[in-house]
Amino acid sequence: MRAGPCDLLEPWCGESRMPGSEGAGVPAMGPGYPTESGKRIPRQDYLVMADEILDAGGLIAAAWADVKKVRYPKKVRDLARLEAQAVEVGVYVCNSISGLLQTPDHARAVIGAAQPPYAPDDVERMVAARMARQSIFERSPAPALSFVLEEGVLRRPIGGTMVWRRQLERLLEVGKLHNVVLQVMPMDCETHSGLDGRIELLKFPDGTAVGRADGAFSRPTAEPKHLRVLELKYGTIRAQALSPRESLSFIKKLLGET
Repeated sequence: MRAGPCDLLEPWCGESRMPGSEGAGVPAMGPGYPTESGKRIPRQDYLVMADEILDAGGLIAAAWADVKKVRYPKKVRDLARLEAQAVEVGVYVCNSISGLLQTPDHARAVIGAAQPPYAPDDVERMVAARMARQSIFERSPAPALSFVLEEGVLRRPIGGTMVWRRQLERLLEVGKLHNVVLQVMPMDCETHSGLDGRIELLKFPDGTAVGRADGAFSRPTAEPKHLRVLELKYGTIRAQALSPRESLSFIKKLLGET
């Protein structure tokens, strides 16, 4: 069985903290430190530096091939795995832009605003995870993707004017893709079936599906009766939103106003 990162570090455990090394750019290592104890996943530069200091002959640096596969939170890895298999994806988010549509700077601003705040390394790790999920746009054959965004969210300049302009431009770019349907739910809509919150639906080549939503179905469900409810709600929300053409025109108008 292939050795994992912790197994590779074990032979040198506790040997790197020599007297006088503090503050000299030497990575903290040993059983009491978060990376070796498994509480923090190392960055690539950490592994390279550790390899040089410990004279490991490239063995530790090579662990990056394994580490990068698990450096994202498990729930993000699970979601990315499902998205990579799906032939149809439908997403409605009421209070933010879907992570599949976010630019790196916008994602960084959204995650960085969380309270209590995340550590800088964790913010970057979460941003990288969101960007990795966006490989779904490069798949061939391309899956059918649909998104419903709230007008109120599109009017909130998260990250500042320039970050927000780039985010709106990104939405226009994605909205023009042949396999993407992007819609906006207007604020003057008198009937809104999405007030309960987020809805996500993923359908797979074998005819199966998985869905989740805020509230009763917060955990992924494959139960047919639950999926029927989610599909009904999502279909109704799409019918209440602006058409794809109207939605892109609306985003262009917002971009002109920023």
